[in-house]
Amino acid sequence: MNKLIVEGKIVNVDGEQDGQILIDQDSGLIESVGQNLGTADIKTPGLIFPGFVDVHVHAREDVSGSQNYKEDFQSMSEAAINGGVVTVADMPNNTVPPIDSESYALKKTLTRSSLVDVVLYAGIRSGSIPLTTRVPYKVFLGPSIGDLFFTSLAEVEETVKNYQGQFVSFHCEDPEILQFSQNEPVHEARRPREAEISAIKFAIMLIEKYEIQGKICHLTTREGLEMIREAKLRGLPVTAEVTPHHLYFDDSTPLVMNPPLRAEADRLALIGGLRDGVIDYLASDHAPHTMEEKEAGAAGLPHLDTYGLFAGWLMKTYDFLPMQIAKVCSYNPGLFLSQFTVNKFGKIAAGYVGSLAILDFSLGITVQKTDLKTKVGWSPFEGVTFPGRITHTIVRGKVYGKN
Repeated sequence: MNKLIVEGKIVNVDGEQDGQILIDQDSGLIESVGQNLGTADIKTPGLIFPGFVDVHVHAREDVSGSQNYKEDFQSMSEAAINGGVVTVADMPNNTVPPIDSESYALKKTLTRSSLVDVVLYAGIRSGSIPLTTRVPYKVFLGPSIGDLFFTSLAEVEETVKNYQGQFVSFHCEDPEILQFSQNEPVHEARRPREAEISAIKFAIMLIEKYEIQGKICHLTTREGLEMIREAKLRGLPVTAEVTPHHLYFDDSTPLVMNPPLRAEADRLALIGGLRDGVIDYLASDHAPHTMEEKEAGAAGLPHLDTYGLFAGWLMKTYDFLPMQIAKVCSYNPGLFLSQFTVNKFGKIAAGYVGSLAILDFSLGITVQKTDLKTKVGWSPFEGVTFPGRITHTIVRGKVYGKN
């Protein structure tokens, strides 16, 4: 029997303990957690988290191969491991999107090259219907890559009503407001905060009306945060993501993304919402573009390499407790993705997947290009010094370290 024993400070959503983790490397599952389980293969002064789970990435690869020069499942997984991420959910806005059982299965075959677990979202387009298997869905209310978007909210409802009872994630930008604003002089005005606010209100209505298990992607506004808070208080099944870039940068930084960066007051409100539980997931929205494409105005940023570094930054800069990081980076996203797999993610406990991330604050790091594994080879955090670093990422009992 092949076993791995990791020893140190174990962090879970419900607290911390000193102890050992015994992983069966054949099954890839945690066998037991406790004391005196044997001689440790890895003994660390760092914090041992359940491997981070990212519910929003764009790996770019599809059956056309047309975007593989930016990223593919293998290079995406290498960047994920670099950042302590052991499981991802990949978005469907590809050149050839997975929108039915056949196209979904074809894309799923491509994930075999990934070193980490991958769950695929299926796309929703005008007139589409749910797949025959249980999968998460993504609806783009506003324009994105490909043709998975709508031109009016009425058109959205006409299709989304087919997905009653399903798990649907919403990219919330009102397409009619975007159309009205398309000739504004700057990107932030072409995709204004009002577009997000209107779309979140609409998405919450759909979630309630059609009993959808809803997730609001990449939240950016204070008003949207408060609408989600109120919906949760009413017992609606709505969750929310926030990205590293919307927590770190504000609209004084000239970076293009959809939805755009907002005011400093929005950024601080989002940090508060992540801490107090209104926001459920730290999601990278990993969107790799070449530097040439980015300089030409492409929207989005690569973030997987720095996911764990950013989690440590939240702890040291905004006093997030380790168990709060475990909640929004491991446990909550693990609960979400475990609905679509046979395995359990997001907790260090017997029977869960034996995937871990070790974050060591005795070893800071200043991000350089040479530290990155993403195929596009750049990061918005180049030159930024983070207070901790990922020393080991363990995926189903296989050790990747030190980075």
